[in-house]
Amino acid sequence: MATGGSKDNYLVTENLVKRFDEALAVDEVNLSITQGEIFALLGSSGCGKSTLLRMLAGFEKPTSGRILLGGKDVASLAPYERPFNMMFQSYALFPHLDIWENIAFGLKREGLAKEDIKQRVGEMLDLVQLTPYAKRKPHQLSGGQQQRVALARSLAKKPKVLLLDEPLGALDKKLREQTQFELVNIIEKVGVTCVMVTHDQEEAMTMAGRIAVMSKGRVLQVGSPQEIYEYPRNRFVADFIGSVNLLDGKLSVDETDHCAAETPIGEIHVGHSISGTVGMPVAVAVRPEKVSIGKQAPQGLSHNLFRGRVKEIAYFGAYNTYIVVTPQGNRIKITEPNGSHLDLLDITWEDDVFFWWDDTDALILRN
Repeated sequence: MATGGSKDNYLVTENLVKRFDEALAVDEVNLSITQGEIFALLGSSGCGKSTLLRMLAGFEKPTSGRILLGGKDVASLAPYERPFNMMFQSYALFPHLDIWENIAFGLKREGLAKEDIKQRVGEMLDLVQLTPYAKRKPHQLSGGQQQRVALARSLAKKPKVLLLDEPLGALDKKLREQTQFELVNIIEKVGVTCVMVTHDQEEAMTMAGRIAVMSKGRVLQVGSPQEIYEYPRNRFVADFIGSVNLLDGKLSVDETDHCAAETPIGEIHVGHSISGTVGMPVAVAVRPEKVSIGKQAPQGLSHNLFRGRVKEIAYFGAYNTYIVVTPQGNRIKITEPNGSHLDLLDITWEDDVFFWWDDTDALILRN
């Protein structure tokens, strides 16, 4: 049981459950969010992330469990009684009010003095760099500017926790990428604790210090973007985050510092142990950028060296992607930085090639 309100367990969920009739939307979720961090709930549609966010905001009442802020249970408080503010994907700006009035709206509802409102709105406009646009209506702004207005309005009341529901979902790809950094800079400048929901893995990895990957109402893994990507705990996380080659097999070796799995393309050596049972079903995960490709086999490599035929090639500017099909019919995806190896220039469709990776670049996952 969480006690007290330290910085490390500032916002805590304990065994949080939400049922809609017989459907289990959120299943025993336990999270501990640090004060001042940007924390992402990541998952596909229907995984429970938005329901979890709405419970934090107070729009949904938990079936069971607790929500602690600074050690105090806020699960029974109405939304307006919580020091939280939520920014929706649609921004929900008032079209008939100018930008200044949109930001001031919540402050007026609180009964703040006029001078205090004027000062606070001015601070928010400066923060999001929209002071010259104060008298414009929302429709006179770009999507990125509207997003910053919505953020300014959410921060104007100085919430202890800022909740973001797909904050950049309404923006096109290029503007979304640009706005990610702007949003992070603003949030970090204010120092507010932020919980964001997104289905976009790149958005979560760019913006958040830690990520909780969710599926079917449960949190499968919590960690930094690097931890989630490099060391997924299970097959779902490995497959959901980034691109990955997954090869089913059976554990053939399990020593204290390494293991191996027998797969359809041959035995794969892995530079970590799994503490499993020889013969148990496993999956081997290898990221495409960890795989090397060439017409000639590298000298001195005794294992994790395989053969195949190039079936697809895609050029993406900074890198090339190759799909190599093994004699057993397995498709292996390989990405190489453009111009990284001179011999790659000679690789084309239907070429017979070798591909390989280092022991430390593969992971064995329990099925």
